[in-house]
Amino acid sequence: MNVRRFLTTALAVVAPATGALVLAIAAPTATAAAAPCGFYETSSDARYNHCTSDGSRVVIEVEVFGPNYEKCVGPGDTWLGSASKIDGAFYVGRTC
Repeated sequence: MNVRRFLTTALAVVAPATGALVLAIAAPTATAAAAPCGFYETSSDARYNHCTSDGSRVVIEVEVFGPNYEKCVGPGDTWLGSASKIDGAFYVGRTC
């Protein structure tokens, strides 16, 4: 086998495997992480994510620096306000 034929054969075998490896490394590993269930904060916002598959709406108590208040939230993510003004929020055990 001459050298040119050997190199052509070797590249035909190695190139696809190397290309797949490069694609696997370059591909993003995951999309942005989903919001956690319940109360959470970002760098500037306070949010509550009601994780449900039944479409229910629930009452949460929002803890603020002052008198707390209740709020009815539906499925998914709800903005509660500025993270500097909201101390927390939790499910109070009833629907609305």
